Amino acid sequence: MSKNLFDLTGETAVVIGGTGALGGAMAHGLAEAGARVTVIGRTKRSDRVAFVSADVTDAGSLRRAHEQTGTPTILVNAAGGNDPKATVTPEMPFASIPRENWDAVFNLNLVGGVLLPCQIFGAAMVAAGKGSIINIASVSAHLPLSRVVAYSAAKAAVLNLTKFLAREWAGNGVRVNSITPGFFPAEQNRKLLFKDDGTPTARAQSILGQTLVHRFGEPQELVGAVLFLASSRASSFVTGADIAVDGGFTAFNGV
Repeated sequence: MSKNLFDLTGETAVVIGGTGALGGAMAHGLAEAGARVTVIGRTKRSDRVAFVSADVTDAGSLRRAHEQTGTPTILVNAAGGNDPKATVTPEMPFASIPRENWDAVFNLNLVGGVLLPCQIFGAAMVAAGKGSIINIASVSAHLPLSRVVAYSAAKAAVLNLTKFLAREWAGNGVRVNSITPGFFPAEQNRKLLFKDDGTPTARAQSILGQTLVHRFGEPQELVGAVLFLASSRASSFVTGADIAVDGGFTAFNGV
């Protein structure tokens, strides 16, 4: 049995927000484990998995996507990201961040990232009586990061909603868990982490100083946690949990 713990042959997976570096790695990992995978996002970036175009913040768009994909047995909610206009800077202190910029970050990370997918795909999984939902949180949900205040607050809400849904759907055969990624260099944060010459910025050095393994993560290092939570054999007794894949960032406060 142990050899087959992570075999997902016969499973169907939907990865919402799977066109980015992290979501893409998770989608490919699920496919390599045998699942039939569909990625939902704005722009197709891979030919290795099926793709359906949708706006994750629009309920009608997600319902149409659900009609195309059918009800999965595995749902990964990986859509999210920060908005520089909702970031604290010397020119834009916390009290001056416009409400619409806060709303944009919460709309992407909480509403489009978890709420709508769970109301549409998750509810269908509940009706089918089985499935695993995996929400993608952030280290900033546990330890609010300087400057990215709206993003940190939205991701903290993702963790809370994950635990609520785990309780709500435990009797319906649907498990709901989350993964907390640490720092993974990608297109959207590369300028924040690296100078033009490729050396770490002061912020990157601070991050690495807090990360126990003293390096950034590689996207494929998220795959093991995804496969564990996706497999009904490997994690049948796991719901309402959060798995940190962060190199120890949230395990030590530096004091």
